[in-house]
Amino acid sequence: MTPPDPSLLDAVAAGSHHAPHDVLGIHPATADGTWIVRTRRPLAQSVTAVFGDGRRVPLAHLHGGIWEGETPGEPQAYQVVATYPDGPAHTTDDPYRHTPTLGELDLHLIGEGRHERLWDVLGAHVRLHGDAEGTSFAVWAPHARAIRVVGDFNGWDGAGHAMRSMGGSGVWELFIPGVGVGTTYKYQILTEHDGWVMKADPMARAAEVPPATASVVTASDYVWGDDDWIADRASSQPLTRPMSVYELHLGSWRPGLGYREAADPLVEYVTAQGFTHVEFMPLAEHPFGGSWGYQVTGYYAPTSRFGGPDDLRYLIDRLHAAGIGVIMDWVPGHFPRDSFALARFDGGPLYEHPDPRRGEHRDWGTLIFDYGRNEVRNFLVANALYWFDQFHVDGLRVDAVASMLYLDYSREPGEWEPNEFGGRENLEAIRFLQETNATAYKTFPGIAMIAEESTSYPGVTAPTSAGGLGFGFKWNMGWMNDSLVYISRDPMYRSHHEAELTFSFVYAFSENFVLPISHDEVVHGKGSLFTRMPGDHWQKLAGMRLFLSYMWGHPGKQLLFMGQEFGQLSEWSESRGLDWWLLDQPTHRELQDFVAALNRAYRAEPALWSRDHDGAAFDRIGGPAWNPDVSAFVRRGDDGAPVAILCNFSGAPLHLELDLPSAGRWDEVLNSDATVYGGSGVGNFGSVETDAAGRANVTLPPLGALWLRYAG
Repeated sequence: MTPPDPSLLDAVAAGSHHAPHDVLGIHPATADGTWIVRTRRPLAQSVTAVFGDGRRVPLAHLHGGIWEGETPGEPQAYQVVATYPDGPAHTTDDPYRHTPTLGELDLHLIGEGRHERLWDVLGAHVRLHGDAEGTSFAVWAPHARAIRVVGDFNGWDGAGHAMRSMGGSGVWELFIPGVGVGTTYKYQILTEHDGWVMKADPMARAAEVPPATASVVTASDYVWGDDDWIADRASSQPLTRPMSVYELHLGSWRPGLGYREAADPLVEYVTAQGFTHVEFMPLAEHPFGGSWGYQVTGYYAPTSRFGGPDDLRYLIDRLHAAGIGVIMDWVPGHFPRDSFALARFDGGPLYEHPDPRRGEHRDWGTLIFDYGRNEVRNFLVANALYWFDQFHVDGLRVDAVASMLYLDYSREPGEWEPNEFGGRENLEAIRFLQETNATAYKTFPGIAMIAEESTSYPGVTAPTSAGGLGFGFKWNMGWMNDSLVYISRDPMYRSHHEAELTFSFVYAFSENFVLPISHDEVVHGKGSLFTRMPGDHWQKLAGMRLFLSYMWGHPGKQLLFMGQEFGQLSEWSESRGLDWWLLDQPTHRELQDFVAALNRAYRAEPALWSRDHDGAAFDRIGGPAWNPDVSAFVRRGDDGAPVAILCNFSGAPLHLELDLPSAGRWDEVLNSDATVYGGSGVGNFGSVETDAAGRANVTLPPLGALWLRYAG
């Protein structure tokens, strides 16, 4: 067998060759069954290959720290014993004797952008490979000239752990014996123009606690206990079930709590408040806490700020055991420019679109994914599936969908390029969203895909088979903006702005809506929901109860950001906890009690959620002497009695004749002005009676709401 060229040996010795396994490892030498063993052991004094049958084959130094020897017979497992001057012998397994851990089918599916379990084959995986225990590493970097694995296991010198290229797939692979859970690592990539660059693993399933940026080898031994929950979820649809969502930022809900430490207090609190779901602001790894998680660098790694991946599994499992669904924010719309992460991953645009007119978000200083590239689309679609599969989340709220849909989003004329048909729609992003939604719903029945989409783009929640985006829900940003403007007005002037309150009824059934009062509405100088209410402290509290009663009665699901349930005074900041001290004040404790009662009443009335998105189950209520300060409507469900929602946005009690839809008695199931909640106690002694025509005399409390259930 002809010895390798010295220049090839130099490249292999330096860890800069794309195919080190072609030189290192064990290879046939002659047709008569002789094999050549080569290994890299620079500065060694002697090197010996020790085979499983006890044979010891001394190796001779060949060139540049590469050693070589011949052995007859069938190839078998071996270890390498190296001695060094003034030191003990070192016995190690050789990474280069091992076969690839990815198969041809995996590589084909990656190239086609159709590997729905991408996390099983890329990234770092602890495994038994043949006769050896270790970790396999695989990364997609098609423009790299060479890649090394570096980490605490090799002193961050990767020359001895160069990966092999798997050909045209752009995937690089290496199995390293002896590397296990807890190992920190990165990829050192030789680029065409920038030399060696150090990158975290895009598919890492754990990372160091920021500001450290290395990836961490992990493995899960968590045993889930939510089989009944998952089975029930698969047999139902969120559209026809109650959904009252408590949105929270885990780091500032109760500062200092990790995933496991938060489980008991969060389950207890959300259960007591009666919410059906929690929605976590992004929990994927991110370098800057002030981004709230919306600038992600580790799409497959739960942030290590609060513990390890199994700790998050424990938290979600506990929530499920308590009957609480889990939604997580997901951010496929952009990613930051941090040099250790996805940006220019292998020396040039890879995950980002190469054209800055499509590949940069000027508003946020971030980059935009190349949604039309198979491997990038696969990376994101599989990531959505990953959170459902590995963490059992019940829904993903997709951030900033509008920024993905439009090529001219936040751009001036001349700063964007039309699509192939001359339009402004980003057709590649649209196809990506359709694929993500269709695949998620097919694979995980009963989950919810939720769009934060701020424009009037048609068919956000229409099925993909009908040309829609295929989301299950859309945040109703129009309702949010109009209602917050209206509620901040002095009650004296609200009658002149009735349309701000009622326009949402015109389009309430055009999509499957969620009504959000989210974190975005309590930051950047906007104050809290409580401080938007006009008037003195009592009036603000009454306004809060009124607004939330209207919101919970309005068609659509509900979402409320943490702290608003007890009247948080200060604007939210991720750097401090909520104003929990307010609960020492009876008035704020009463507001918290009211929200719990609101959720209980909501969940008990199928009229308020079972036909949430059916216009035939909704009617406005009028009367002979209508008042523009009153919003009144009736809701009907699949079963149970209809419920009337009567809201008085003026500051005085009102006595009205209302045309309720059925004759008989209507019982009060909720009165936001009840004294037990700090109200003035104005009401109708528990019920109202209608005459044969369905007309009733109703007293509406000041800044108050009534929910009436038809009793017959």
